[in-house]
Amino acid sequence: MGGPERLETIVRLFAEAPRDVKLQALLDYSQRLPDLPDRFADHPERLEKVRECQTPFFLAIEVDHFDRVDLFFDVPAESPTVRGYAGILHAGLNGATAGEILQVPPDFFLKMGLAEAVSAMRLNGMGAILAAIQRRVAAQVA
Repeated sequence: MGGPERLETIVRLFAEAPRDVKLQALLDYSQRLPDLPDRFADHPERLEKVRECQTPFFLAIEVDHFDRVDLFFDVPAESPTVRGYAGILHAGLNGATAGEILQVPPDFFLKMGLAEAVSAMRLNGMGAILAAIQRRVAAQVA
């Protein structure tokens, strides 16, 4: 697939799961998404809105001098599938190198079988979220 092994493992597990398990796993990942640290929670202007996503989705990215990436997401609890996707991205990408994140295919989530669990509009938003992450990472390492 390309990208970090942790993300590939998540993709493989979702791909093998039945539809109802995929939905439950999305809900589980939505609850695992960490809260924003105070430096972003107290300063929401430091977050970028992913405009292509219908759900209010905000992100911040920090790349350290070893090219390791820290991801921060703000997604409302009222949007559990999108919040679950954010949890998957956090679990699979946070702490990865910039190069690993830039290698993630733009449609990796389709290999998870999410098309059978969420709407096409949500899938478009998922693609936009990954594209926004990759744009920010590329800009910070350039």
